[in-house]
Amino acid sequence: GYRVSLQGNFFGRNDTYVIFPEYNPRKHIKLDPPVDIQSNASARKCQIWWSVENVPWYLAEILQYELQYKEYSTSWEVALNKTLPNSLSQVEIEAAELRSGISYTARVRCKVSENEDSFHSQWSDWSKTTVFQRADIPKVPEKILNTKTMQYLFIPLSFGTLLYLFWSCKLSSRYCYFLTLGQKASPALTFPRQLLSFSHSIVCTMGILR
Repeated sequence: GYRVSLQGNFFGRNDTYVIFPEYNPRKHIKLDPPVDIQSNASARKCQIWWSVENVPWYLAEILQYELQYKEYSTSWEVALNKTLPNSLSQVEIEAAELRSGISYTARVRCKVSENEDSFHSQWSDWSKTTVFQRADIPKVPEKILNTKTMQYLFIPLSFGTLLYLFWSCKLSSRYCYFLTLGQKASPALTFPRQLLSFSHSIVCTMGILR
């Protein structure tokens, strides 16, 4: 360690005052703020990254960062803070934490991790800011949405109707008997016509929905 003292002339007397009897520079570190902070926002998340300068390699691996972000029009006093758990110089903010159509600004600072015993530092000054805005989720046009809904409903209903007609024909065929000339046809004999007519209706309806 070092012994730090202050010498001066006070009221005509030369005096020496001991400020730090044992000063260890490793325990009194203040780093430069991070630089080159950038951001990229999408509809799902916002990515923010940065870099550090003038930091020895043995400190760069044990740094911790604190991110601060807020709505662009508000004060930093109401900003949200994220202390990152590792030394990676990047972070992601989920879209659920951001309001759509609102611009945000963010900044970051660094210091040596509090888990380190060999070094101790205070927070650096805040970096410059980056501005970002969450991208809107593309909306499906109402006309397309209604068409898709009709298609999804129409297919199972059509399939169910076919099953009903088939089952009705199967039941009626058990009671079918020979007809004399001029008599009305049995439901079992008219089923093919019903099926053909219904199939034609399905084809026409699907064409309209497209």
